[in-house]
Amino acid sequence: MKRIALLGMPNTGKSTLFNRLSGASARVGNWPGITVDLMSAKILAGGHIAELIDLPGLYDLHGFSDDEQVVRHFLSNHAVDLVIIVLNSSQIDRQLSLALQIKQLGLPTTLLLNMQDEAKRSGISIDTQAMSEQLGFPVQTISAKYGDGCPQALQLIGQILNQPATISSPQDVAKLLEVDNQIEQTMHDIVKHAVQMPVKLNDETTDQIDRILLHPWLGLPIFFLAMFLLFQFIFTAGKPLQDGMAWALDLFRTEAFEPLLSGLPVWLNGLLLDGIYNGIGTVAAFVPIIVLFFLVMSMVEDSGYLSRAAFLMDSLMAKMGLDGRGFVMILMGFGCNVPALMGTRVMRSRPMRLLTMLVIPLSLCSARLQVFLFMIATLFVAHQAAFIMFGLYMVSFLTIFLTAILFKNQYKSTEPFILELPPYRFPTPRQIWLRGWQEVKHFLNRASKFIVIGVVLVWVMTHYPTDVAPASVGTIAGQIGQFFAPVLNPIGIDTQLAIALIFGFVAKEIVVGSLAVIYGLQGDALSHQIAMNIDWVQGMSFMLFTLIYTPCLSTIATMKSESKSSLFMWLSIVWSLGLAWIISFIFYQGARALGL
Repeated sequence: MKRIALLGMPNTGKSTLFNRLSGASARVGNWPGITVDLMSAKILAGGHIAELIDLPGLYDLHGFSDDEQVVRHFLSNHAVDLVIIVLNSSQIDRQLSLALQIKQLGLPTTLLLNMQDEAKRSGISIDTQAMSEQLGFPVQTISAKYGDGCPQALQLIGQILNQPATISSPQDVAKLLEVDNQIEQTMHDIVKHAVQMPVKLNDETTDQIDRILLHPWLGLPIFFLAMFLLFQFIFTAGKPLQDGMAWALDLFRTEAFEPLLSGLPVWLNGLLLDGIYNGIGTVAAFVPIIVLFFLVMSMVEDSGYLSRAAFLMDSLMAKMGLDGRGFVMILMGFGCNVPALMGTRVMRSRPMRLLTMLVIPLSLCSARLQVFLFMIATLFVAHQAAFIMFGLYMVSFLTIFLTAILFKNQYKSTEPFILELPPYRFPTPRQIWLRGWQEVKHFLNRASKFIVIGVVLVWVMTHYPTDVAPASVGTIAGQIGQFFAPVLNPIGIDTQLAIALIFGFVAKEIVVGSLAVIYGLQGDALSHQIAMNIDWVQGMSFMLFTLIYTPCLSTIATMKSESKSSLFMWLSIVWSLGLAWIISFIFYQGARALGL
């Protein structure tokens, strides 16, 4: 099988091209350093089944950050039949150095100049024939976003794969990579002969928008207002979808599942209906809102606005020992903490990276989002929902800032912050769908792995021994809840909520499902029962603790792997648990002291 390596600088649309050529759902984001892992897919090119590998974005082949070392290690240890370089046509004068570095490796290469639509609007014209002659390999312009030139690029790839070529061995490439050649003058000559560039790029629209969104005083308030309005829209539009899903699941249970299982033994009927079905069904009812959340956030991410948010936050983050890149990773953590932790590889400074990794688990990830959607819908009226959710996000930011301030002296860094602000882009419906579907698929994959096992364990623990009432103090779950009562009672968390929190340590997706099993109810019946058992103060304390306390096992494992330190991993666990208890205690006891 042929092997094709796809590489380029960050923010050149490399992952978008990967999706376009392969049909896979690689993560596409409009900020530097989004690709942190090797992704591969099989494509058909020139009659060959070829493996297309999406390598991390890098600025310099001879650099020493983690992402650059990943590329160097791959090329030094794997035979490659073709290297596809993806660069931004509108920034070719700054990016051509990477193509010249790859040329020196002696590998079969082609250069795809992406974003030709933006280059055209900016008045940049590129003579691909002249550039190809000087580089010594084919050059073609494309627009991966809209698909322009992509069929021709695939045809060109096939032609190159069909040509007999002397391929440099990985050992030869490894030797060449040891030498850092001077290529600045060569790059200057090529740009001089092949590129016609106006004195000033024509990007008035971006500048006009940035005057408002990057305003020194108005920029941050506008950003937080935009986030609040997005939450308001998601709740308003998603509530009818959630109610419809819950109604359908309840109808399916009543009309189909209960009659089908009526002949089974009582214990098995209870496990399947009150355990597995209730647990999975309660989680599934919130999938429409989660889908809507990710579709909306994908539009914000791909538009280029989050890079501006990182720029706006840089001065504030610097006071806490972080930088704008850290803010980008925190925003990634709102989707999932795991890829956000891996994304810190773009940071060369280890202290900066460790401090960023310490705060990322405090981001309100999508798994926690599901818990909050359920609790907010249970304890608050509709017009309060967006305010409560927005408040939880603000608490998330505050805990991040507090942690950074307290630990910044321990993890000092002097690495400068450089962030490229891409032009504003309107993502295509295909991009929105792929991005949103990838996040939803990731959520469902995680949920399917953990929820079934989790709800079965919760059902067993709440129904054994069999000679006591289900979920009572005499059950295994009740005994565990009683054991933790001295610690959790002062923050208003009862036995049932305590069991959910314990299983939430494995994966937050289990929390809502476990509540359904503990109470033996689902849908509106479950919500009504919880609302009768706890008040809104207890509910808020529970949500605050869930927001801050120890993240899931996947996050813990990733943190240990990325930091290469068990001590750092335990620091994160102990700190998040302690901080969660203190904040919940202050809120709960303060609210009770005020008579709430």
